[in-house]
Amino acid sequence: MKKDIRRKYERSRRFWAGIREITVYHYAKLLIPLTYLLVLFLVWKICISAFSVLSKNEIVVKSVSFSLLFVGIVGLVEVVVILGTPRKAQTTQNALVEAGFTNALHSPPLLLSVRKAGSRHIYEFDANNTPFSRWEQERAKIAAALHSTIDHLEPSTDGRRVLVYVAVAYAALPSKIDWKAEYIPKEDFVLALGMGLSGLETVDLSTTPHLLLGGGTGSGKSILLKSLLMQSCLKGATVIIADFKGGVDFSPIWHDNCQMVFDTQTLLPVLADLTAELEHRRTLFVAAGTPNIAKYNQVTGEQLTRYILAFDEVAEVFDMSGLDKSEKDVVAQITRHLSLIARQGRAFGLHLLLSTQRPSADLIPGQIRTNLSLRICGRADEILSKIILDSSAAAEQIQLNEQGRFVTNTGRIFQGFWFDDSMLDTSGNHA
Repeated sequence: MKKDIRRKYERSRRFWAGIREITVYHYAKLLIPLTYLLVLFLVWKICISAFSVLSKNEIVVKSVSFSLLFVGIVGLVEVVVILGTPRKAQTTQNALVEAGFTNALHSPPLLLSVRKAGSRHIYEFDANNTPFSRWEQERAKIAAALHSTIDHLEPSTDGRRVLVYVAVAYAALPSKIDWKAEYIPKEDFVLALGMGLSGLETVDLSTTPHLLLGGGTGSGKSILLKSLLMQSCLKGATVIIADFKGGVDFSPIWHDNCQMVFDTQTLLPVLADLTAELEHRRTLFVAAGTPNIAKYNQVTGEQLTRYILAFDEVAEVFDMSGLDKSEKDVVAQITRHLSLIARQGRAFGLHLLLSTQRPSADLIPGQIRTNLSLRICGRADEILSKIILDSSAAAEQIQLNEQGRFVTNTGRIFQGFWFDDSMLDTSGNHA
């Protein structure tokens, strides 16, 4: 009984997939049912003419006519169902079963269509009563079943289908990409992350204001952070770098172009100034009737700069191990300032770039972490990957020998840019 219901459901979904195939994706395939209808009409005409000659009984002729019409409609439905059945659909579904990606009834997602878009294939599946969160959590199983690398997953607007974007050739993503000035996006305030499976991967700080970067030693995390900071400098932002290692990882050119902070005692007044600036801008925006920094600059003609506050190892800021009461009070004040910036900084042009490699679940206070909408992880073990991304994607999808390869919490994979510090030239003569 359940199998019959499942079979009818599959045929229904394939029928509507076939309708989309001929009316949305491949108009040329519309010729197939049209040709079928033309042939059916000719057969019907011939048969009716023949029966009209052989039998003078009008009831017999009408019966034959209706029988042919019924067979023709059933045949048309079968044609549309076939058009809604991608090649190797059953093979793909069997692979999903073997990979262990099924619903509560042990049924795999129904593959509805496969189409090419640029350098990617798009697999369209029936969601199969499986929540989208599970698709994201078990993307490694899906990738194994498809024998491909998944770029990202996307639910349909009605929630009944899931689009799986797959790279045509994973090897096409190079292991090293040298930075070029033309990679800087022209939009304000958009930064280039690296090169993804579908082209340049970017982040728009006006909509995604704060980032969390993670990765193990040698993952390329620090280079990615520097790449984002370099672009911020070149776009005219005020960049503040908190590095409690004394700035040894930043050459003198960084000290010349950015404000460097080496301890909590120095960091606290810097944060106090930033939150004061936030409140000042709030007053300005209310008076000007503008909702954010971009609109304020456009309406008033002023050019308020954005502030980028970066932490090379944010765990060192919140670590209270061995601190006395006064030192813990300083950390508590720092946390309050950062929490305010995390919650309200977007509209006022204040942004956080937090970087870490420490595998600690309580690394970042919850009120700050919840506002880090974009999280990026390089090569990492399963523990760190889950802390950064809330999934093991980085551990599963990035090989141990891959440096500069990253995956985001939205499932996108990209290769970060390689550059040296000499490219940080705010005079505009950068390489």
